[in-house]
Amino acid sequence: MGTAFSFDVRDPVTLAVRRALAESVAWLHHVDEVFSTYRPDSVISRLGRGELPRQRCGPEVAEVLRLCEAAERASGGWFSHTAGDRLDPSGLVKGWAVDRASDLLHEAGAHRTCVNGGGDIRLRGEPAPGMPWRIGIADPLRPGRLVAVVTGRDCAVATSGTAERGHHVLDPHTGKAATGLLSLTLTGPDLTLTDAYATAAFAMGDAARAWTTSLSGHQALAMTRAGHVWRTPGFPGPPVISTDRESDRTTGPASLPRSYP
Repeated sequence: MGTAFSFDVRDPVTLAVRRALAESVAWLHHVDEVFSTYRPDSVISRLGRGELPRQRCGPEVAEVLRLCEAAERASGGWFSHTAGDRLDPSGLVKGWAVDRASDLLHEAGAHRTCVNGGGDIRLRGEPAPGMPWRIGIADPLRPGRLVAVVTGRDCAVATSGTAERGHHVLDPHTGKAATGLLSLTLTGPDLTLTDAYATAAFAMGDAARAWTTSLSGHQALAMTRAGHVWRTPGFPGPPVISTDRESDRTTGPASLPRSYP
């Protein structure tokens, strides 16, 4: 899927958990084979070129496309898996894949985990008793700094922005790159929709503030092109910060949101 994945497991790593980790890695490779737009031989690439009919692509493709269509309706068309006349469900499928990997670990008895897919994160439980997970959000204007730290338990955090790949999110209404925001982070109960909604909200630009405020179970923080930061009233975490102190444990590389105990 053109990115890195990591697993942070704070439970005892039993044989069942080791097997679940191996199954999760195999699952992510499978998802890459089916859905990667970087691979010309993937099922989704062949479907996009018209070489495969949709009904022959299997139940996983049918499920992802159904979820994409639901996200498009919920966002008023701002999420699209066909923006720019190209089939690309990446804005949802990565979160969907991470959710399943997190489920596999949870079912095996690992209840305190962080699964990170290219900076989009699914959290379970706590890293230590009484301590929430802490997720640093990269500052897209100042490499090496954070714009905020999200704290939470049993939630998902997804960021859409320019820090890693520049202006790569398309405005589905024009087919051109969305440039109204520099980054938008969304929290929610699961990563599948949180990831998709973060993409939609980033594409909206200024309109994202009202839309994310209205979303049940989700909260947002965004940085505008002018470098101003806004957040919805329930965004989880301490006041907005920015730090580059080497001694501060919340500081991490700006390339990806990071998780810390």
